[in-house]
Amino acid sequence: MTSSPSGSAGPPATAGGTTAGAAPGAGTSDRRARLLDRVVDYVLERGIADLTLRRLADAVGSNNRMLLYYFGSREEIIVAAITAAEARFPGMQQILVRLDDPALPLGDRLDAAWATIADPANLPFHRLFFQVFGLAGFEQQRYAAFLGTIGTEWADHVAAAIEASGVPGDEALAFGHELVALWRGLQATLIGIGDTGLVNEAAARGTAALLARVEHAATAR
Repeated sequence: MTSSPSGSAGPPATAGGTTAGAAPGAGTSDRRARLLDRVVDYVLERGIADLTLRRLADAVGSNNRMLLYYFGSREEIIVAAITAAEARFPGMQQILVRLDDPALPLGDRLDAAWATIADPANLPFHRLFFQVFGLAGFEQQRYAAFLGTIGTEWADHVAAAIEASGVPGDEALAFGHELVALWRGLQATLIGIGDTGLVNEAAARGTAALLARVEHAATAR
């Protein structure tokens, strides 16, 4: 999703022969990484609702051609930015690691995942995530890969953990999507009302009810 457009001639050079905005000898990947870092700063602070290539280029000290060379399109810039933004919130990247840890009881893994999601430190990422998700809903063809990942990644990991507890695969997958839907809804509630205590209570109740059904499904085989 982040490859340069077909036929790009490469980034523009300055009179001295170096790429605009880059140190002499710097590799393309380094220049792209520095540019992406500035893009992430911008979208975390300002969001993407009014994002245009020109506005973004001005904000990050670049130009339209450079942005398109390194990222390919406005849509690819947005997807690259939210992916890179997640890396600034280490807890979010640990959610799947915790879900996959067989050394912990299933309930502990789910509770730990939600505790990370609900951490106020991750709120800036949630705001950006839902803004990108909403845009992708209107432009589904352009964001097909992003929507595919969002629609399956967490649910697949939750389903695998539930299936390992003895629930048949198809039923485990349904449970996985159900729990992730609960989490997504509560993420939105955190943004909307900011009442962490209330949302955490709702998460605890919803998770406990689902775990009871998971246990029943595992023992009913």
